[in-house]
Amino acid sequence: MSKTILVSNRLSTSVTVENGSPTFSASIGGLATGLSSFHERDSSLWVGWSGVPCDTVPAELNTQINETLREEHKSVAVDISSEELSQFYSNFCNDIIWPLFHYFPTYVHYDNDAWESYKSVNEKYFRVVAEVAEPDDIIWVHDYQLMLLPFLVKEHLPDARVGFFLHIPFPSYEIFRLLPWRQEILNGLVGADLIGFHTYDYARHFLSSVRRLLGYENSMANIELTNRTVKVDVFPMGIDYARYNTAADLPEVSEEIAWLGQWLGDKKVILSVDRLDYTKGIPQRLRAFKRFLELYPEYHEKVTLVMIVAPSRVGVPRYMMLKREIDELVGVINGAHATIAWTPISYFFRSFPFDKLTALYNRSDVLLVTPLRDGMNLITKEYVAARRDKKGVVVLSETTGAARELSEALIVNSVNTDEIAETIRQALDMPTTEQIKRNTAMHARIKRYDLQYWAHDFMDKLDQTKRSHEKLAVRRITTNVRSEIIDAYTAARRSLLLLDYDGTLRGFVDRPADAQPDDSLKELLVALARKNRNELVVISGRSREVLDTWLGDLPIGIVAGHGVWLREPGREWHMIEHITSEWQDVIYPVLQLYADRTPGSSIEKKDYSLAWHYRLAEPELAAVRVSELRDALLSFTMNLDLSIIEGNNVIEVRNSGINKGRAAGHWAAREDWDFIMAIGDDHTDEDMFHALPEDSITIKVGLGISTARFFLNSTEEVRALLEEMRALA
Repeated sequence: MSKTILVSNRLSTSVTVENGSPTFSASIGGLATGLSSFHERDSSLWVGWSGVPCDTVPAELNTQINETLREEHKSVAVDISSEELSQFYSNFCNDIIWPLFHYFPTYVHYDNDAWESYKSVNEKYFRVVAEVAEPDDIIWVHDYQLMLLPFLVKEHLPDARVGFFLHIPFPSYEIFRLLPWRQEILNGLVGADLIGFHTYDYARHFLSSVRRLLGYENSMANIELTNRTVKVDVFPMGIDYARYNTAADLPEVSEEIAWLGQWLGDKKVILSVDRLDYTKGIPQRLRAFKRFLELYPEYHEKVTLVMIVAPSRVGVPRYMMLKREIDELVGVINGAHATIAWTPISYFFRSFPFDKLTALYNRSDVLLVTPLRDGMNLITKEYVAARRDKKGVVVLSETTGAARELSEALIVNSVNTDEIAETIRQALDMPTTEQIKRNTAMHARIKRYDLQYWAHDFMDKLDQTKRSHEKLAVRRITTNVRSEIIDAYTAARRSLLLLDYDGTLRGFVDRPADAQPDDSLKELLVALARKNRNELVVISGRSREVLDTWLGDLPIGIVAGHGVWLREPGREWHMIEHITSEWQDVIYPVLQLYADRTPGSSIEKKDYSLAWHYRLAEPELAAVRVSELRDALLSFTMNLDLSIIEGNNVIEVRNSGINKGRAAGHWAAREDWDFIMAIGDDHTDEDMFHALPEDSITIKVGLGISTARFFLNSTEEVRALLEEMRALA
C-alpha cells in the first residue's frame, strides 16, 4: 500500500535544545495544520529539518532527536549543518530566490558557492526521501527551498506520484531569466507530476518561462515533456477557518477583546500585521497613513493605526536599515500629529500570540494589507474569518495573491499613497450594510476553500494526473510489447515500414534546413531497405528537392509534400493525382504579412503547399499570431479547395485531399503485407495511421492525443527500435 511523504524545509514538529535537553512541540498554523489529516495517516511520513543544526549538538543527542522524531512524530529529519544553513538558506534562498521572486532584482547577490550548497542540500533531502520511499508512494514537496527535489525523486522513482507547491510568487519571465541557474531550477520543478501555485498569474509566468527556456510546449496548462505530461494548476491556499471563526468563544480571547475596548475606547482602529520584510511595503504604508492624516484632519483623535511588525532576520544589514526606516517614520508621524490624549500609531515590534491577534481582528474596523508583493497573504483571510459579525473592511494590495480571490475587498496600488489614503477614508466611512454584504461573500469563499480543502484538492488533482499517466502507459512500448512487435516482424515474409522524417527519424532543430540526416541514420535506412523482406518508405512534408538531396541516393521509397509527390526506389518522381498551385498567389501575401510581423518566422514555398514556420519566433507572440493567421486563412480559403494543417511549430496550407494517408494507402494496397508498421509524431501523421489496416503497428512519437496504438518517447527510441529490427537476419 502506498504512503504519503510530505517534504518541506522544516518539519511540522519544532525542536529546541536547552541545557542539553530537547523539547518537541507541534508547529501551529499554515502548512502543518493543512496537511495534518495526511500526516495522521498510519503510513504517512514528514521529511524536513528539525530546526537544530546537527553540528551544534553532540552526535548522540542528534541521533536521539532524530529517533524521537521518527518514533513519536512520524517525522524523518534531514541533518543540516550551520555552514549549510548559512549558504543554502541564508545566501541562496533568502538572498537570491526570495528577492528575485518578489521582484526585487537589485537586492539579489548572486553567489555560485551558495548555488552549490543549494544543490547539495536538495540532494541531501533526496537521499533521505529515497531511504523511506517506495516506488508507488505519493511525495508532496513544498516551496522554494526544494525546487530541485522533484526531478531527483522522479529520476529515482519514476512511478511515484510527485507534487510540488510554491508558496511564494513565481515571477515573470523577464525577471526569472536573470537567474544564472534558471534552467536547472525549471528542470527540477518539471520533475513533478503536478505543480501548484496560488494564482493563475504565477502559473502563467511559470509556463512562459518553461516554454522560452526549456522549449516545452503546453496545452491547457499541461507541459508536454518527451516521455510524460506535467500538469500545472492553481490552488489558492486557505486557512483553518473554524479555528479563527470560533476564536472569540475562547475565554482568553474574549478577555483580550474586553481589554482592547477599554484601551481604545470609541476610536476607529486600523490594523496592520506583517513580518519585517522589504516585500511588505511597510514604509509605503506609513507614508500613505501620514497622507491620510494630512488630507483628512477631521479623523485626528478618532482613529488609531495599530501596527504589528514581527521580527525577522534582524541581524541582516538590509533588514536593520528597514527597521530603522520604520522606526523613524513612526516617530515622525506621531511627533507631527500626536496630542496628549491621542497617539496616531501604536507600534509593536514583536510577534503576537493567537489570542491577542484574533482579539485585535475582532476589534479592528479596517485591516490594511498593502505589501509590494506577496504570494497569498493569509492575514487577510484570518481577519475575515475571525469577524463572525461580518463587519470590518479589508484594504488589500493588488499585488497579493489574495486579491485574486477576495475581490470584495477594497483593492489598491501599494505605492500610490494618495489612493491608499482615500481608500482608508472610504473604508472608515463604509456603511455597515455594505461591510456585511462584502464580507458575507468572502466568508463563504474562505469557509468553503479552507486549509483542509486546499490540501485535499491538491492531492485529488495529483491522483487524477497520475491516473491519466497510467492510461497512457498502457500504450507505451514496454519490453513485452517490444518483444511482440519484433516477433511479428521476424515471422513476416514481407514487411512495409512507413516512417515520418522530422520528429521521428530526426529530432527537431531551430532551422528546418539544418535537419539533414546523419551518416548513422542513412546506414540504418539502407540496411533495413536492402533486406528482401522489407519495403521502407519515408513519408514527409518536406519538398521533393530537399528529400532528393538528403535521401535520393538511398534504395527507399519517398513521399514528399505530405503526399503530393511519390518516388518508388530507383524511379522518377510522379504525382499521385494532378493538382494546381495557382492558389499560392493568393495565400502567399497573407503568410508574408505574418512573417513580417513575427520576427523569427519564415515561409517555405513547396510545389503544392505553403508553410509558415515559427520555431524561432518569440513563443508568446507566435501563439497570438497563430490564432490570428488561422482565422485569416479560414476566411481566405473558404471558397478554395484547400486544407490548413497545424504541425510542430508550423502552419501549412495545401490542396484538400492531399495527405499522408493517401500515400500510405497507395503503398499498403500494392501487395498483401504480413507486417505493416507506421511511425510519426504530429497531426499530419494521423491520416497515415487512419489509412492502414487495424492490425498495423502504428506508433506516435511523444505524448498527445492520437489514434496510434502505441507511443514511443523520442526519436532516439525510434532509432533504437529500428536498430533492433536491423540486427535480425
